[in-house]
Amino acid sequence: MSAPVRIAISTGGGDAPGLNSVIRAATLSAIRRGWEVVGIRDGFDGLMFPERYPEAGGTIELVRNVVRGIAHLGGTMLGSTNRGNPIAFPVQQPDGSWMTVDRTDELVGLFRAHGIEALITIGGDGSLTIGQRLQSAGLRVVGVPKTIDNDLDMTEATFGFDTAVEVATEGIDRLFTTATSHSRLFVVEVMGRYAGWIGLHAGMAAAAHAILIPEIPFDLRAVADMIRRREARGARFAIIVVAEGASPAGGERSVIGRSVGQAERLGGIGSWVASELERLTGKEARTVVLGHLLRGGTPTSLDRLLGLRFGTAAVRALEDGRDGVMVALRSNEIGLVPLAEAVSRMRTVPLDGDTVQAARDLGISFGDEPVGDEPTGEEP
Repeated sequence: MSAPVRIAISTGGGDAPGLNSVIRAATLSAIRRGWEVVGIRDGFDGLMFPERYPEAGGTIELVRNVVRGIAHLGGTMLGSTNRGNPIAFPVQQPDGSWMTVDRTDELVGLFRAHGIEALITIGGDGSLTIGQRLQSAGLRVVGVPKTIDNDLDMTEATFGFDTAVEVATEGIDRLFTTATSHSRLFVVEVMGRYAGWIGLHAGMAAAAHAILIPEIPFDLRAVADMIRRREARGARFAIIVVAEGASPAGGERSVIGRSVGQAERLGGIGSWVASELERLTGKEARTVVLGHLLRGGTPTSLDRLLGLRFGTAAVRALEDGRDGVMVALRSNEIGLVPLAEAVSRMRTVPLDGDTVQAARDLGISFGDEPVGDEPTGEEP
């Protein structure tokens, strides 16, 4: 394929630190090649619902001065959304029920009407699945992996993850002083959806005493045993990190909301864990939900650099005539992988990996230890 002369950039799903670095990098790289760049507001809403943007317009011409000085900023200058999936668009029927319709062909037509020849879509599994569908319908698409959850397959890291872990680690660090002062249990709930990467990395870095992740169904009696053993040694406090998608053995994930056209909202597991641990141990427990704090703020240098590398690589892929691919970090080099393979499965924490093994060697509880079992070593 010949190189495009007019491309679009979109950001969809939850925001992540480093998005603006990708936008800046892709824009400057494309301009350097003499291409035109269009930014689509709020995922694909700017094309599909231009009437929502009467003053600013649903699209924005990305030129040098527009992307100047944005790499260090959190969020996305284009806006984002996790509603209104165009390949399964929710439509309410006259009887009040809902159905979904596929508006892919309509959206591809809108790209063509705007003279857009190719799309760089920046997002997680949802946005990249939409990108794959657009590509199969005839639009040239290159994906850029974005999620603080670090759960996209075929890439060793996604930008936004490092910042989320850094923020979570600092938050847990700060709780240690008040936990020791009041001899309390603190349960810290972090994001991550169905993968435990944030909880595992932040919990280990901050020396938490238990880490509960979706990949390991837990039994709180095992965590309570760990707390009692600590107290017997004079350690009268404990920090428990729980990922929002974690669940007890034989139980279900804690869901706080479901909306038509939107993924289920996870949350509430931290409060439940704290309440149960109070009942099991008789100790006072407090819950801290870090939530969207992990998404906001200035990206770390690592996430900025990864975003810049991803953005420029996406433009090079289009220049080389590549299509239906995602840029990915592999062996610390940026390469290309098939977009269909990247969204085919989730990247979860490997239970036989060295990080989980290191945590177990440090005495960190995952809530899967035999109840009443004596530890092989000292808990942290």
